[in-house]
Amino acid sequence: MTSPQLTKLDSAHFDSKAREWDENPVFVERGLKIAEAIRKAVPVHRHMNVLDYGCGTGLLSFPLKDELGTILLADSSDGMLAVVAEKIAAQRVSNMTPMKLDLMAEAPPAQRFDLIYTSMTLHHVPDTDAILRIFHDLLNPGGTLCIADLDKEDGSFHGPEVDVHHGFDRADLSRRAGWAGFNDMHFQTVFNITKEYPGGTRDYPVFLMTARRVEA
Repeated sequence: MTSPQLTKLDSAHFDSKAREWDENPVFVERGLKIAEAIRKAVPVHRHMNVLDYGCGTGLLSFPLKDELGTILLADSSDGMLAVVAEKIAAQRVSNMTPMKLDLMAEAPPAQRFDLIYTSMTLHHVPDTDAILRIFHDLLNPGGTLCIADLDKEDGSFHGPEVDVHHGFDRADLSRRAGWAGFNDMHFQTVFNITKEYPGGTRDYPVFLMTARRVEA
């Protein structure tokens, strides 16, 4: 799923890939697995106001849409958002709204959320502490943040030419979430991405972190 704070080259890349994104079975399966993990970790219900940040083509939100209230799908890629809008129209979905948004460069939306989730986005955001604080401020008291991303790796997942975080150490990310005001952090492995290299295959685990904003 795509992410805010991208370079122009990255945005163009995701725009160009948007039409074929859903044809990748790994992306589809990853979205389903993360959605299932969120469903089990969070007591979701039809009155929840939700933000999907870095939504891509909606592969995480569409499996959850019938169990949630309003869903704001935010991304920085025009191409991805165009695909999302078409899928919403084609399926006649009434509780999903796409929005172009980069929380690191623009004012946050006025509404507040009961649940924020983001998939494979955090490693693209340069300032982890800042985005965690923004997520905290956007949540209602007692709201839940769900972050799915890569475990710490050596940079081989994207390659040296891509300037991103090389995954996250779970203990360090938990501390940073605590500094931002969250508590009750929990981690689980929800997916595994296998890549082929000349010397063989390599696995890259994907975790789901859940954290709660303290109730007022």
